Amino acid sequence: MMQADGQLLLVLHQPPKPGEKNRVGRFFWRDGKKEWNSSDLGSGDGAITRHLGQYASAIDRLEKEEEAAEGSAAYFQVISDLSPLLRATRNMHAVLQKAREVSGDDKALINARDRAYELERKAELLYNEAKNELDFAIAQQTERQADAAHRMSVSAHRLNVLAAFFFPIVTLATIFGADLHHGLENWNPPWPFLTMTGVGLLLGFILWMFVNAPSGPGKRPRRKDSEARPLRDPGR
Repeated sequence: MMQADGQLLLVLHQPPKPGEKNRVGRFFWRDGKKEWNSSDLGSGDGAITRHLGQYASAIDRLEKEEEAAEGSAAYFQVISDLSPLLRATRNMHAVLQKAREVSGDDKALINARDRAYELERKAELLYNEAKNELDFAIAQQTERQADAAHRMSVSAHRLNVLAAFFFPIVTLATIFGADLHHGLENWNPPWPFLTMTGVGLLLGFILWMFVNAPSGPGKRPRRKDSEARPLRDPGR
């Protein structure tokens, strides 16, 4: 902000676009007749209003994206797009506040300063909400991975127990042989084969239930989808 000879110059920025690295400046100046002009939004008090309207539209767009976001990647994208917009909004509010202090009773500046504060507050609340949702999504994913790793370790332990239990029998049968006469070879085919297949499938199913049986204390109840998103500030 610059002031000289009753004239006022404000150096602001256009709303940052997603992925834009270089900021585009925008100038507003008030001449000695207290008439406002801008570098690309025309003249009159409506120039600042249009400038603030562009920021409001950008914040509303990101708010809709945040509401539709699912997963940590989507929330991270919203935060990445919102961060430069939040910084620009804070800078704009600070400039307008300083201009308000040195310009006296300029109704256009007072209204613009108040609107800039509302936009800054709205962007800040949206940023915090998206950050909280991102943290929750990451924590939820980490918990799922920990649960899966725990289940796999328990299953591996049970399989090792079964292997250790049957290892002596298998070893002895391998060394001394276990080709015993049981009478099934005299049955009419294919009934012995079908019987052994059925018994094997049944034992395999029982083994599968044993390996995948839940263990340890019950899980903590998760937040329901309707409870996952905190209620919005009604003032927004």
